[in-house]
Amino acid sequence: MGRDLDKIDQRILQELEANGRLPIVELAARVNLTNTPCSERVKRLEKSGHIIGYSAVLNKERLGLGHLTVVQVSLTATAEQSLDRFNEAVRDVPEIENCLMVAGSFDYLLTVRTRDIAHFRMVLGEKINRLPGIHQTSSFTVMETVKEPVGMKTRRD
Repeated sequence: MGRDLDKIDQRILQELEANGRLPIVELAARVNLTNTPCSERVKRLEKSGHIIGYSAVLNKERLGLGHLTVVQVSLTATAEQSLDRFNEAVRDVPEIENCLMVAGSFDYLLTVRTRDIAHFRMVLGEKINRLPGIHQTSSFTVMETVKEPVGMKTRRD
């Protein structure tokens, strides 16, 4: 974690990352502070940009979006203008959960969330392959998620 954070700040961040709805009273008890100093620290961490927001973790399977595919994308060109056009366009595809520019044998790694393989096939053909500058894609269906971010470790049923 950041060098400007002490052990209590780091513990606060860990606790809030695991459960952003944790009441200050419980958070303070977990990090061994009283309520007011704990609340002041949380406000300072928010103001400094260490905490940038809070959100709900949704059960994608219950929402009918249980099919996850990872897509490698290679572009025809990687000049700044080409990258900017691709970056802007990818933000308009709601099925793309994450888009990571990577260094390696391809340019981007996408995670794509759909209902099923037929829905993914439609998204790939009608949306992803029509993004500007696409040269080639390679798709990998996720069979099981072995590890998720801390905040995702919630009750699934």
